[in-house]
Amino acid sequence: MIAVSRSGSLYQRLNNDTKVFALSLHSSANSTVNLLRDVDPVVFAVRRGDAKAVSDLATSAAHRLLKENKDGWIPLHDAAFCGQTECVKTLLRAHPSSVDKRTLQEQTALLLAVSCEHLSCVRCLLEAGADPDISSKNKETPLYKACELENVDMVSLILSYGATVNQRCAQGWTALHEAVSRNNTEICEILIRAGATINPANTYSITPLIVAAQQGQMSALHYLIGRGADVNMQTCDGATALHAASKNGHKECVAVLMTKNADANRPTNSGLLPLHVAAQYGHHEIVSLLVPVTSRARLRHSCVSPLHLAAEHNRHTVAAVLLKTGADVNAALAHSQSVQYADRRVTALYFAIANGCTETAAVLLKAGASLSLDPVSPLLMAVQQGCISTVSLLLERGADTNARIASYATTFPAVVALCMNNLPLLKCLLDNGCDALSCFTCSHGRAPHPTAGGSHMRSGSNGYVLQNDNMLPLNCSEPPERATQFCEWISTSVMSKWAGPIIDLLLEHVGHVQLCSKLTELLDSREEWLAVKRKSLSPRPLLHLCRLRIRTQMGRYRLKSLISLPLPDRLIRYLSLAD
Repeated sequence: MIAVSRSGSLYQRLNNDTKVFALSLHSSANSTVNLLRDVDPVVFAVRRGDAKAVSDLATSAAHRLLKENKDGWIPLHDAAFCGQTECVKTLLRAHPSSVDKRTLQEQTALLLAVSCEHLSCVRCLLEAGADPDISSKNKETPLYKACELENVDMVSLILSYGATVNQRCAQGWTALHEAVSRNNTEICEILIRAGATINPANTYSITPLIVAAQQGQMSALHYLIGRGADVNMQTCDGATALHAASKNGHKECVAVLMTKNADANRPTNSGLLPLHVAAQYGHHEIVSLLVPVTSRARLRHSCVSPLHLAAEHNRHTVAAVLLKTGADVNAALAHSQSVQYADRRVTALYFAIANGCTETAAVLLKAGASLSLDPVSPLLMAVQQGCISTVSLLLERGADTNARIASYATTFPAVVALCMNNLPLLKCLLDNGCDALSCFTCSHGRAPHPTAGGSHMRSGSNGYVLQNDNMLPLNCSEPPERATQFCEWISTSVMSKWAGPIIDLLLEHVGHVQLCSKLTELLDSREEWLAVKRKSLSPRPLLHLCRLRIRTQMGRYRLKSLISLPLPDRLIRYLSLAD
């Protein structure tokens, strides 16, 4: 029973599917018939390639031969597009003057035939007097299109009928630009023989040689140089072929250009040499090629060094190459550039840290980068970004954890404010000698604090410093008249929600302290923080006090190298607050 039922069910499904398929075919056929009914009879005959039917219609309904569709196409355009050469001939005999008729996109039958690579149609149209220089709406000519398609026969044929070889498209490119971009030296040769200019500049003064260098087209590059192309010609922004090759990482192009007297010391309008460009884009092999031929004097007088650009874009391999070849790790940014930054940054190290480039920062520090040349401490920038790995690198090199922000005077270390809710980072700084005790020094003590007024500093949601509720980056402006106390900063609306955990962490790095009335009030505001308050009131364990005393005697610079001291592991853990 089961087998029969399955068989019957399968038969029924197959039968239904067959009916549906038949209905579908019938519907499709009807749709096709209806569609063909809507097509103009001449166009219908053209698409079938029925030259006789087209000829008959030319006699009986000549007016239909020039009837335009919604896109401005006449039957001749369809014939050229479909490659129906005999139909093209028939239509042209009937209306010779339609040979250059344009569509709404300003395409001629010749351009359509070229675009579809119908060579016989192209020849037929040219023989009938088609103008090879008429361009489409985007200024593409038949010659330009033939070069784009890399159709050698088509290019030769169009040129033989007098096409203007140096005509430009909407972007100012010539046929030679297009041939070069395709790395087709055969077409390049045909164009040059036909009178193509070797150094035509497009809208942005980009020559074919610069296109070849930009795209790494080696064959075209060699060909153009051999034909006398100017290797030092510049674009409207001053870039040369060497700049273009250096930017795009084409090492072989750079090497060839250098052997052909390309000038490595010709700057762009913004003052950048090819070495700058290669450094910025991280092409270390090209940097190695350019360093020996780049003038040291030019580099010294440029507004920015290649090392700064490598640092800014985290090109650590490039930075290593530059340093190995003699670049000054502490070279200063030109004043004209430095003043454009609120923090007046000057070193490559600061650029690396400001852009979160830890790998490059490590390379620079290893090479002896100074931590004291920038108006704002690099450590403050690293803390502001919340990068523990970069902060640790700087601390290992002796960065001052108690560095101040000139524009925002505080009675406590600025790094505490910049850490905001980043407790692991704050702990790292406190473990490395940040002055926690100053956070509990208050001029009002247990007495009531006056109502807040004037300018107060606090941290914003992304680590920036705020003043009077305005987000401000680290900068070098004049400091306020009165320094902000820790209790004032921690009591602000943004920071108060983090007060308990921050004060608790600070208490781990100090002995017995007395909380001021403002901090006490703050801890009393939330029940879960009462334990922190009790911690501050309870006598500190002798073990903890001894540890703090030893750390104080050692000094923060020795604390940074604690792990390297000849001490037992247990003692190192004890002194580093790991236990």
